[in-house]
Amino acid sequence: MAGTLLVVLIGAPAVAAAAALVVNRARFAEAVNLIAAIIAFAAAVLAVRIAAGGGMRVWWGGYILLDAPGAWVVLCGAIVYLLASIYAVGYMRLLGEEERLARFYALFAAFALTILAGPLMNNAGLYWIAIELTTLVSTFLVAFEREAGAMEAAWKYIIVVSAGISVALLGTVILYWGGSFVLGPTYDLTWETLRQAAPKMNPGILTLAFLLVLVGYGTKVGLAPMHTWLPDAHSESPAPVSAMLSGALLNAAMLGIVRFLSIADAAGTGRLPRGAFIGLGLFSVLVGALFIVRQRGVKRLMAYSSVEHMGIMALGFGFGGPLGVAGALYHMLNHSLNKSLMFFGAGNAMRAYGTKRIGGIGQVMERLPAQGGLWLAGAAAITGAPPFGLFLSELAILRAGFRGGYAWVAWAMALLLIVIFIGFLNHFRIMYFEEAQGTEAPAAPSLWCVAPMWLALLPLLALGLWWPQGFSAYFDLVAQALSGGRP
Repeated sequence: MAGTLLVVLIGAPAVAAAAALVVNRARFAEAVNLIAAIIAFAAAVLAVRIAAGGGMRVWWGGYILLDAPGAWVVLCGAIVYLLASIYAVGYMRLLGEEERLARFYALFAAFALTILAGPLMNNAGLYWIAIELTTLVSTFLVAFEREAGAMEAAWKYIIVVSAGISVALLGTVILYWGGSFVLGPTYDLTWETLRQAAPKMNPGILTLAFLLVLVGYGTKVGLAPMHTWLPDAHSESPAPVSAMLSGALLNAAMLGIVRFLSIADAAGTGRLPRGAFIGLGLFSVLVGALFIVRQRGVKRLMAYSSVEHMGIMALGFGFGGPLGVAGALYHMLNHSLNKSLMFFGAGNAMRAYGTKRIGGIGQVMERLPAQGGLWLAGAAAITGAPPFGLFLSELAILRAGFRGGYAWVAWAMALLLIVIFIGFLNHFRIMYFEEAQGTEAPAAPSLWCVAPMWLALLPLLALGLWWPQGFSAYFDLVAQALSGGRP
């Protein structure tokens, strides 16, 4: 049953991508992509239920893995894929690219395929290939609008990220070499094999391998200072692609760092690997705060928010323990919902007002009442304000920092969150309460563009008012899986 489920999960976007290319009709492509997204979401929910049973399951010669950490990342990716597919129906029709829409949806489904497949890879080498494929496919989506800024962002994206991924490959090779002294010249590069062999490996080799992987996959995650591709790519992509980049892709890359960290922990390499992870996480929150305060572009504002939230997630995993892992995973889900909402709102505002500048957008609540309240609520939520889900996840991560002996890091994070709250909402004060500079009355977005904002906000609010007990049990399973079964 579980094996068939994974075939459906991966097969749905694969079939959608192929069908969109073969038929090459815009309406058919958007419909088949939406159907694939619904199927993938249902399969991801069932995959989490199966993973909640404990343990891990492997298929196809041990190359495919379904465990609690991977299933959770797949679920977050499937949620964003579904929301973005709904939104794309209304948004992409506004671009005037009817002849190219079938190719867009083929690439969009293929992008979802790579994101959903990556967390299921039970081999460090295959995982690297899956993450590299996300880069190759999404580059064409970043450049889809073919404007000068989009083309520049696509080139910057593929060059910077590919360089980072190459560093991750070097770290993987060094890790394999270190394992060869224990397991022989050839062995399966599965996560469990590496974790079991780690205590016998050379700690210096393992530490070097992890640091290279941290820098490499950290580039893909958008951790500062390797984040330089992210603001351009997120701001120049079509809004549904920006949502996928921020709410789904970054999570898939974060999982690689977390799996390698569990191997370093099993080897007893000391505090350096975890300290480096925490250091990059805190620096990312700092960079996000500084650039959020002075930002002038609406989608770049959302992009630097992604840098901030990936840093917060890194702090949660870095602090470790059941509470830190739970906070990071809860943050992952809430951020996926919240950032989808924010990019959808930004896309609506940009199309309605005809500008990307914050100063060119004004009196949103009066001019766009259907989406104004939704976007403003999302803005409050993304800053970690109650009663939304990110407030609970950030609070859990702060508590994990104090309990884990990282009090000064937790205090620094709390201070930066206050700065971000003030800076981010000040931009929304401009867009909601000041006159737009040189714009006519904007056109209202379609229901396709507003409905997914509701679908993102309502669970975001529910998760802020109620932390499900089943989630806590599931997060404990993830913490045990990452610690090799140790409590």
